[in-house]
Amino acid sequence: MNNLIKIYLKLKPQIQFHRLFSQQHTLDVNTNVVKDVILYKSNNEKSFKVINFFGIVQFGFWNYLALTAYQTLKDVPVDKSSDDVWWRRINFGESKWKNSFTIVSFLIGWGILSVSWIYTLRAVKYLILRKGGKEATIVTYGPFGKNRMFTLDVNNISATQARSASVAFLPLKVKNHKFHYMVDMQGEFRNPVLFDHTAGLKRTWQ
Repeated sequence: MNNLIKIYLKLKPQIQFHRLFSQQHTLDVNTNVVKDVILYKSNNEKSFKVINFFGIVQFGFWNYLALTAYQTLKDVPVDKSSDDVWWRRINFGESKWKNSFTIVSFLIGWGILSVSWIYTLRAVKYLILRKGGKEATIVTYGPFGKNRMFTLDVNNISATQARSASVAFLPLKVKNHKFHYMVDMQGEFRNPVLFDHTAGLKRTWQ
C-alpha cells in the first residue's frame, strides 16, 4: 500500500502538468483567421437530387389521385343492410367521403414534397468561417440544384452535441431559425479544430 502511495505522489505532478498543458492547448486555438476557411464540406448532390425527384413524383401522383377522385366518384346509393363486405356498403361518391378522400390525398402529396424540400434546405453543404473569425457562412442544398447560403455571427450558431459524440448527423441550431441544420458526419471536416471552437460549440442564448 505504501509503495502505491509513493508511485502516485511521484506521478501526480506529471498528471497535473498534462492537464494544464491540454487546457493551454485549447486556449491557444486562434479563431481570428486571416482568410476564409472551409470548416466542413459535403458532396452528396446525387442523393438530394433523388430525394427531390421522389418528392415531385409523389406530389404529382397524389394530386392526380385527388383530382381523379373528385371528378369521377359518383354518388350512388348502396344497400347498407346487405351482407356484402364492409367497403361495399360505403357510398364513396357521397360528399363527405369524396371530399375527405380528395383533401387527404392532396395533403399527403404536399406533405411529402414539403418534407423533402425542408430536409434538403436544412442539409449543410459547406460551412465557411469568414476572415476575422467573427462570422460564418452556411451553404445548404436547394430543391432544384441551386445552393442556398447565408452569413451570420458565429455566436448565433450552436451545436446540440459534440462532434466526437455524433454518429450520423450533427444538428446545428441557428438563432431565430425554427429547425436545426444537419451536418452529415460522412462529410469532410476540413479543419476540425477550428470547427470545434467556432460553429461546433454549444451556446445558450437569452
